[in-house]
Amino acid sequence: MALSKRKRAALLRYAQYALIILIAAVVGLAADWGSLRDSFFKPDLVRQQFPDILTTALKNTVLYTACGFTFGLLLGLLLALMRLSSIGPWRWLSTGVIELFRGLPALVVFLALGPGFSRAFPEYEIPFGSLGIATLALGLVGGAYMAETIRAGIQAVPKGQMEAARSLGMSHTRAMISIVVPQAFRIILPPLTNELILLTKDSSLIYILGLSLAEYDLTKWGREGMNSEANLTPIIVVGLCYLIITVPLSIAVRRLEAKAERAR
Repeated sequence: MALSKRKRAALLRYAQYALIILIAAVVGLAADWGSLRDSFFKPDLVRQQFPDILTTALKNTVLYTACGFTFGLLLGLLLALMRLSSIGPWRWLSTGVIELFRGLPALVVFLALGPGFSRAFPEYEIPFGSLGIATLALGLVGGAYMAETIRAGIQAVPKGQMEAARSLGMSHTRAMISIVVPQAFRIILPPLTNELILLTKDSSLIYILGLSLAEYDLTKWGREGMNSEANLTPIIVVGLCYLIITVPLSIAVRRLEAKAERAR
């Protein structure tokens, strides 16, 4: 007797659950748990990482990311408004900057602003040392992406909003700042939060700058711990610290997207 569509779907779902359980059982039986524990999770090495990994590496990662994101957001807003300008040279300049920094890998930007800048201009240095370089590099890369996101958000605001503001006597600039841009940011809040998560991970590239111990970010901290202890436990601890930052942000993105979906 032929099964109904509902029963076939239920049978397929149970088969998938059984396959996942089977794969997990095979992996669990085949793994050498003692060797894995010694290589990836030695309790004494975990204890050694705390609390310095939180007060130094995690704090620096959050600081680099926050400064880079703030600079990138301001730069992205400026580039988006230039891209929407009726003045040709502003649009051309904005397009060039956006395409340049969207096309370059973040590592290349870090190298250009770190070793590259000091060799090109030996008499000058970027203010605030590693923090300044990280802020500029993350801001330029993130700002190029955020500019396109902000531009799309501004264009998604109904034109009637601008026309209504102008009919009330507002200038174009004031209407844009007071009416259009705030509405655009409500629309693009989820993708901007995603960009913050990406910048958190890109901040790990600061390791190429030759940091002092007080400037270590999470990745640099984990690399040094792994090399000195000849064990992967510090990297696992660093990975968990990254998850402390990114998981709450991911949950916030999903809630913002759900809220935006309900508002439609």
